[in-house]
Amino acid sequence: MDFDQLFYFHTVAKYNSFTKASEELNLSQPALSRSILRLEEDIGVPLFERKSRGVVLNQYGKVFLSHANQVLSEMKEAKQTIHDMVDPHHGTISLAFIQTLGSSFVPDLISDFQKEFPNIQFQLSQNISSKILKEIDAANIDIGFCSPLEPHEGLCSIPVLSEELFLIVPAAHRLAGKKRVNLSEVADDPFIFFKPQTALHDLIQNLCNEAGFLPRKIFEGYEERTVSDLVGANLGVAIVPYIPNLDESKISMVRVQSPKCFRVIQMVWRLNGYMSPAVINFKDFLEKRAIGITKE
Repeated sequence: MDFDQLFYFHTVAKYNSFTKASEELNLSQPALSRSILRLEEDIGVPLFERKSRGVVLNQYGKVFLSHANQVLSEMKEAKQTIHDMVDPHHGTISLAFIQTLGSSFVPDLISDFQKEFPNIQFQLSQNISSKILKEIDAANIDIGFCSPLEPHEGLCSIPVLSEELFLIVPAAHRLAGKKRVNLSEVADDPFIFFKPQTALHDLIQNLCNEAGFLPRKIFEGYEERTVSDLVGANLGVAIVPYIPNLDESKISMVRVQSPKCFRVIQMVWRLNGYMSPAVINFKDFLEKRAIGITKE
């Protein structure tokens, strides 16, 4: 049994056809058939059921395919690892981040990084914290910038940014235009909240509890813009990260002096997962920036 046989078997299983597989492999159909036959002889059982219009995996073939796919995946990763070792200044980093970081933090960070590593590219995506963590754990992305409230098994994180949260109220609200307020001053107001799946939901809930009240939620959304638009429509108040270019004719953004309203943005990565030299370079670069955590 050799690597080519596994790859040929995988291709035949993909198409359920020796004809189509031989076309993709640029290999004659008799040669492909002989290779699969030798593989079946090595294993000791047939892997396909021959049909008039092609082939299908039998119970043995299905089991063998799952293991073959694993071997092929590991071989692909091994080749990529060696390629990265040979050329650590090239590669692609898969990076996910929460929405508010897309206006300046992430673009500025990538721009500065590429001044030192111009040949490293990025594959970017935006999502809520809980989904970013799942994507990291599933090895679909390399690094995430999000705000997990609790440690996650198998993941590592370091704080990279402290993001202030503001109270936003309708322009005609009694607190509009004030520089600082206590969060308890809106204890009786209806709240536009974030969905429970978001890290902001629990954080804001905790802040309200710390201020001595349970928020009366009339709507829950995913995006900061949606929440702010509903506040602008005079439906309630909300606590949000800084949102640039808010319509001040409809909304007033006010600092909260008590309790202190901040969320910590973490850089998150897998503890035991493969990390390419490109990703290591980016991780080290960010740690050296010493962004730090600052609270007012």
